[in-house]
Amino acid sequence: GELDPVQEAFIEAGAFQCGFCTSGMILMARQLLDADPDPNDEAIRDYLSGNLCRCAAYPEIMKAVKLAAKKRAGAAA
Repeated sequence: GELDPVQEAFIEAGAFQCGFCTSGMILMARQLLDADPDPNDEAIRDYLSGNLCRCAAYPEIMKAVKLAAKKRAGAAA
């Protein structure tokens, strides 16, 4: 199979380190993008606030969600 655009974005943005939060972040990012295809920074932070990243990769996670939104928008076009 192929990776989901959110999974691809997390890899490309280096949005993981130890992997503790990765699955939860990816699932929540997918759910966010299903509800809001173009979320702003505040919406992303708010939506993912229930997941704790032990490595503090939050800047990369933010980049990954934005990249995933672009990837999904490109796939829909």
